[in-house]
Amino acid sequence: MSLFFQTIYIASDHAGFDLKSKVLQHFKDLPLVDLGCPNKERVDYPDYAHKLVQKIALEPSDSATFKSMGILICGSGQGVAMAANKEAHIRAALCWNKESAELSRLHNNANILCLGERLIEEKTALEIIDVFFKTQFEGGRHADRVKKI
Repeated sequence: MSLFFQTIYIASDHAGFDLKSKVLQHFKDLPLVDLGCPNKERVDYPDYAHKLVQKIALEPSDSATFKSMGILICGSGQGVAMAANKEAHIRAALCWNKESAELSRLHNNANILCLGERLIEEKTALEIIDVFFKTQFEGGRHADRVKKI
């Protein structure tokens, strides 16, 4: 896989821990950095979303190339997406299939992928990750729209 970024930070809460563990095992060829949580003991998803966001929040919002990107996982994916999107220059996309992942990159230049462990099967999640990190931002008319965000 040809990468247009250097690092992928990954974090989850307790409800996303199992999927995060499987992602780390499956994608050994990706430059993944695990920011926690370390086990299935109850934690608060905003804490891990904010931890990850701080790693990439200062990068330019209209760039087609990132130094780093992220994956956030919780039970539904919605909570981590809401928490992450509070920060400027973050475009966290809650994806549920390959098409939503591809469009979030092509048209929205998303820099964080959010997944819900309780709502998608492992195989689908792995396919979504593969598509998300292979797809580059299309730019053009979409760049103007992203700037408005």
